[in-house]
Amino acid sequence: MSAPMSTRALRIAVVGVSSLIGAAVIEELRARKFGFAELHALDDARSVGVPVDDEDRKLPVGDIAAFDFSRVDLAFFCGRSALSERYAEAAAAHAWVIDGSAAFRDRSDVPLVAADVNAEALAAIGARGLIALPGSAVVALATVLAPLHALAGLMRVEVATYQAVSGSGRGAMDELAAETVAMLSGKKARGRAFGRQIAFNVIPQVDALEADGASREERRLWEETRRILSLPRLAINATAVRVPVFFGHSLAVHAAFERPVEVADAADLLRRSMGVSLIDAESSAQFPTPATLAVAPDRVYVGRLRRDLSRDRALNFWIVADNVRKCAAHNAISVAHILVNRPQ
Repeated sequence: MSAPMSTRALRIAVVGVSSLIGAAVIEELRARKFGFAELHALDDARSVGVPVDDEDRKLPVGDIAAFDFSRVDLAFFCGRSALSERYAEAAAAHAWVIDGSAAFRDRSDVPLVAADVNAEALAAIGARGLIALPGSAVVALATVLAPLHALAGLMRVEVATYQAVSGSGRGAMDELAAETVAMLSGKKARGRAFGRQIAFNVIPQVDALEADGASREERRLWEETRRILSLPRLAINATAVRVPVFFGHSLAVHAAFERPVEVADAADLLRRSMGVSLIDAESSAQFPTPATLAVAPDRVYVGRLRRDLSRDRALNFWIVADNVRKCAAHNAISVAHILVNRPQ
């Protein structure tokens, strides 16, 4: 009889290792001392033969098309929808598959999990199976909304997200860097990654616009947040904005509640909530920003917590979280920890 999963080292594959999230997952595995017997770095044919950094050594990259997933117990698919759509379900017949892409988030038969919010959704997963992870902005938002809902009952959420370019991958980061250098040198920005200049600019569109005027990112934000919070009728109004920041999504949130809620009570609860750090107005930090506190990747930071002066039973607050590390890689490893360490 094989040993229980919680007592033996796992065989792990990381798919999409050339992506920002893939690299961050490997770093997170090491940083959190996640025990494993084998680690397979996989990607499509374009990245095969280009080793990735793993502590002080290079990890060779194998071709996912030639890989047999019966060789592993756990596979992380790191944000590339094309790879997930082609290989993730077949891999889930042999292993736990934790998928960070948007490929399976809207499927009712696939758990959608933010580890600090709805870990109970993993109860339906046995010794193998497919788990979807929400988008980074959703993880940040739901992590803060969940305890507030328990306190006072959410009625409506208005949110504007200010999303870092790393949400669009390594090429978008390179574009921001190149445009910044070009413009500071008196040259013209190329504007390729987002169809227009991103350096020194703000673009009120993340992903494609749909027929009703909402963007795909905005639709994902409200649909995934409702699902994670188990609030299918929650009214959410969202605007997603791309900003010239490398790492760290920021969110301006206005939340209305069913019951009266005091700022002091909300603050006390958030200080005790899993995965959340509240920045008090009296602290030296005053409020979180992407360039400061978001570089500590294990928390969702909340600041500017205050009463909404325009209506009763409502709060305003500001959220910042590292989109690649906290909201993607850290969440993925946290889900894996729950799977491995739960009672067998």
